[in-house]
Amino acid sequence: MRSLAFRRVLTPALTLACLGPALGAQSAIGIFDAHTDVGRAGRLGAASYDPQRQEYLLAGSGQNMWNDRDDFHLVWKRMTGNFILFTRARFIGTGVEDHRKIGWTIRPSLAANSAHVTAALHGNGLVSLQFRRTTGDSTAEDKSRDSLPDADAVIQLERRDGVYLMSVARFGDTLVTQQLGGLTLPDTVYVGLFVCAHNDTVLERAAFSNVRITTPAQRDFVPYRDYLGSNLEILDVATGHATIVHQYRGSFQAPNWSRDGEALIYAQEGRLYRFDLSSHAAQVINTGFATSNNNDHVLSFDGRILGISHHAAEDSDASIIYTLPATGGTPRRVTAKGPSYLHGFSPDGRWLVYTGVRGEELDVYKIPVTGGDEIRLTSAPGLDDGPEFTPDGATVYFNSSRSGRMQIWRMRPDGSAQKQVTNDGFNNWFPHISPDGKWIAYIAFLPDVAADDHPFYRHVLLRVMPVGGGPARVIAYVYGGQGTINVPSWSPDGTRLAFVSNSAMP
Repeated sequence: MRSLAFRRVLTPALTLACLGPALGAQSAIGIFDAHTDVGRAGRLGAASYDPQRQEYLLAGSGQNMWNDRDDFHLVWKRMTGNFILFTRARFIGTGVEDHRKIGWTIRPSLAANSAHVTAALHGNGLVSLQFRRTTGDSTAEDKSRDSLPDADAVIQLERRDGVYLMSVARFGDTLVTQQLGGLTLPDTVYVGLFVCAHNDTVLERAAFSNVRITTPAQRDFVPYRDYLGSNLEILDVATGHATIVHQYRGSFQAPNWSRDGEALIYAQEGRLYRFDLSSHAAQVINTGFATSNNNDHVLSFDGRILGISHHAAEDSDASIIYTLPATGGTPRRVTAKGPSYLHGFSPDGRWLVYTGVRGEELDVYKIPVTGGDEIRLTSAPGLDDGPEFTPDGATVYFNSSRSGRMQIWRMRPDGSAQKQVTNDGFNNWFPHISPDGKWIAYIAFLPDVAADDHPFYRHVLLRVMPVGGGPARVIAYVYGGQGTINVPSWSPDGTRLAFVSNSAMP
């Protein structure tokens, strides 16, 4: 398939003060088509977009969004079919009215009395799923059991085959979801972020970051045949602020960071690419004959060697591990047996750890980087996967389904002292240890996913926890899964993570 990599064109940043009526009615704002006041507004609303932070600022007036009419300011985009709307939202300033509102709205028209489904965060922390079933009808609501006063709130609104789902949380917590059925909106609708002051004599302001409008996989999607587009994202671990740095209409997966911090390496359609973070240019890495690589590729701790997992024709297309110079070259075979999926180097560069499928069992193995006899490290019933050394070389972390759910475990490099680290209702995969050895980042699949599966195109969480165990917090809410964070992806300074999210793209 021909490469269709592209970068989204972003509008220049604008200040709230410089926007006038004509501009508000006509200009695109970031990923949105335009912005406008809806209904009656005592004061003119405004919107701006910062392309560096990928953050939106909105100001809106309006008496209310309730009863049989709504008055507010909106940035909007036309959408059809299923979609997922996501943002982190916060009010700016203390505000005037307790029931000022911000959030997402879905409506067939920009008329004040339009039918709609709205996820609204109120100034007093109330979160509600508001809706008007038909034009001119009275508004109803379903209040969330969670209140988010003075919160950095996560607000997600999804349309899924005619059902509407609102999911909310204080940032860092898991989402709480409620759904609405029995409401019919046309296939093509306006979707957007809004601000309503609940007082048409004032302007209320809000900031929206991590804004994502996702077109999910269709119901007849076939894994490993059909693919969505890919977003390469960089996440600030401390703040949870994420920005998209690269997009592609096809599938790329599993970014890991170069040791100099200047580039990311990812797998795309069997080849490996180096994405330069300064120029935003992607170049293929010369891997010689190995052009059927999967997403299990790892750099050595010193950054000089690249380990890859290539499907070798001479081994009936089983995944075999090879090494080559990080700058490219001729691969050298390491594992005699397959399938073998690479996950880590030892810090001293002497060992590789990987998942091997031997008969019907998937277990963790290690092997000298120069090749030789493999050593089996796990043998418990269930799937063991994702092994990775800590920077001091004293521990190997991995994920195992032996307890019934997929959870994070650890062991010594010889396979002894195996101990479970996480114990929750999620299915936790691919532990990645921070460069200072203090934190584990991993991906959590929801309970509706089988413990031994890590599929494409699902709602997943990226979480971080202390390396010795302890409370985990969410650092990203992602539509992705397979390929999102399969390989070590911490920046060398330990402040950022690279990951892949997914959406169908035009």
